[in-house]
Amino acid sequence: MIRPRITGTGSAVPEKVLTNFDLEKMVDTTDEWIVTRTGIRERRIAAEGEYTSTFAIAAAERALAAAGVKAEEIDMIVVGTLTPDFPFPATACIVQQALKATNAFCFDLSAACSGFIYALATAQKFILSGQVKKALVIGAEVLSRIVDWNDRNTCLLFGDGAGAVVLEAQEGENGILSTHMHSDGNYWEILYQKGAGSRNPASHKNVDEGLVYLTMQGNEVFKLAVRSMGEVAMEALEANGLTAADVNLFIPHQANQRIVDSVGKRLGITGERVFVNLDRYGNTSAASIPIALDEAVRAGRLKEGDLLLLDAFGGGLTWGSALVRW
Repeated sequence: MIRPRITGTGSAVPEKVLTNFDLEKMVDTTDEWIVTRTGIRERRIAAEGEYTSTFAIAAAERALAAAGVKAEEIDMIVVGTLTPDFPFPATACIVQQALKATNAFCFDLSAACSGFIYALATAQKFILSGQVKKALVIGAEVLSRIVDWNDRNTCLLFGDGAGAVVLEAQEGENGILSTHMHSDGNYWEILYQKGAGSRNPASHKNVDEGLVYLTMQGNEVFKLAVRSMGEVAMEALEANGLTAADVNLFIPHQANQRIVDSVGKRLGITGERVFVNLDRYGNTSAASIPIALDEAVRAGRLKEGDLLLLDAFGGGLTWGSALVRW
């Protein structure tokens, strides 16, 4: 049986660290308030001259090195992001240029914080179709550029960075067992960026009115995230005749510690079986799962044959899961 298998992981984050104590000097908040409500202690912020592609390229290089795959062997590059370098061309094309991955077709995918799961599922389908043998799947964001640093309800949540995986067609039982994706456009207004698109194009007025920044109804997002992530995780397990007890490692989207805890409790997956790094990076949207996955791999948290569950939720609304036999 041919399965798409993750053969290499990589991640990259900015050097600049913004702590909760730094934020205390910028907005009306405290370290205790942030930690209690989110679990976040610090986040990484891109410096001038650093872009989404900066981190996507670095993460991709590390994933390729880990997999022992040359860039010219890659057939497909897909970048999950809501903060591309430009509206067009795709950030994936900029990554291709830097890597000299001349044989790959490239595109970006927009599914907000579910972007990496959606990108992984897309690459999975291309591999299963036989059209692609080796794919580079990246989640990358520079959210600090679309955050209102005067809005304490949102600015403390987000950070920058990228994670990447190399996906290869291989024979055997190990690899991606299944992926599951859902959307509900009825809730698009609870988490979105108002400006910079065709509805509110770039203008002095829209910048002055703050339309270039993301907005979020936190309480609504929380409730929908917990329910949706729990349901789509169970969907993945049930589709493969497995239960939560079979999961060796659970990597949820790193948005908020209370969401992670609530979803884990619903599933019955807690403690050491849940990988969390949001205390150091905050919510990096599409980058959060691949950054966490790379850290887990390099920390020896996964061994061959382990069952890995990935689970995400984002604006759109979008949500999805992937079940992987490592």
